[in-house]
Amino acid sequence: MNALRTSLAAALVVGAWATVGLASGPASAATVDSPPATPRSAASEAPASAGLLAAMRRDLGLTESQARTRLAAEKSATALQDKARRAAGSSYAGSWFDPATGRLAVAVTDGRKAAAVRASGASARLVRHSARQLDETKARIDGLAAPTGVSSWHVDPKANRVVIDVVASAAHDNDVRTFVERAREIGPVLVKQTPEGPRTFAAGTVGGDPYYTGNVRCSIGFSVHGGFVTAGHCGQTGAAVSGWDRSAIGNFQGSSFPGDDYAWVSVGNGWWTVPVVLGWGTVSDQLVRGSAEAPIGASVCRSGSTSHWHCGNVLATNETVNYSQGAVHQMTKTSVCAEPGDSGGSFISGDQAQGVTSGGWGNCTSGGETWHQPINEILNRYGLTLHTA
Repeated sequence: MNALRTSLAAALVVGAWATVGLASGPASAATVDSPPATPRSAASEAPASAGLLAAMRRDLGLTESQARTRLAAEKSATALQDKARRAAGSSYAGSWFDPATGRLAVAVTDGRKAAAVRASGASARLVRHSARQLDETKARIDGLAAPTGVSSWHVDPKANRVVIDVVASAAHDNDVRTFVERAREIGPVLVKQTPEGPRTFAAGTVGGDPYYTGNVRCSIGFSVHGGFVTAGHCGQTGAAVSGWDRSAIGNFQGSSFPGDDYAWVSVGNGWWTVPVVLGWGTVSDQLVRGSAEAPIGASVCRSGSTSHWHCGNVLATNETVNYSQGAVHQMTKTSVCAEPGDSGGSFISGDQAQGVTSGGWGNCTSGGETWHQPINEILNRYGLTLHTA
């Protein structure tokens, strides 16, 4: 096989496709501090390929200098998350990357913890509800039976609420209204609307650089030692998998959907794995060097066999997505577009693997949003080791 196919067959993991709500104003919160972004010299900007910078200019509307500076700031914010959370202690109410300041923002319920958060290098915002309270609220909402008109729900640290996305056309449906009312009885909730409900993005057999399970085409995610990870809805445990040339790759060794949307496939028969995400000629093929989770607000890019390479931002984490086949938990929502056949493909932030594409709404012509199943959850579930450069 040629080098392009070899990279695809060997690597990748991405996202999660599902629906997101239309933006409405976040719940009010007192700003403890909001210092200006620290100026950065060219030397502190993150190294990046010309193709990646071009994709960020196209999809995020940034200049080359802004893209370099943002990548460097996001890398610093990602590394700071654990330290800032420890500084906030039990007062911690969530965190996110703020593109306006180029810093990690941390919500706290105790103003006395703000100084410790600032000392860690993050900014601080005073809110009412702790992360623990919001997580408990979401967990209880997970126990409710959701009608199809409810798209998803997640904890939003900026809003300091559990955000419930409902399909706009079903917003006044009695079952949807009952679900929302019961959720509001549980804890702090904010309701938003989304234009469409979530769906998965497997596809029938077509050309391109895919893998196949029967007549279903999906995209390879990230390489692990012994195989690759992908979306669970693409195949059941034991199902045979073939590559772009229809030669045998291996079999699904584990698969979970719904509830989760992840799987892993063994690799053999002359195929092998490499720590690469395919750039499709839009960007250089990207090396994978780890799996540090990017914060809310950070940029993220996706590679898939249908729509190839696209970028956007992380919108939410730990979201429950209500597919027609059943709910999927602990998903990450992004503003990246995707299309049928992209399922299972790679989501990557910088050189850090993020997850495998699950589902979403929209397309890469008119726009849309996607969810991915986080990579670290998949690795932990199956005891796998990410193949890194």
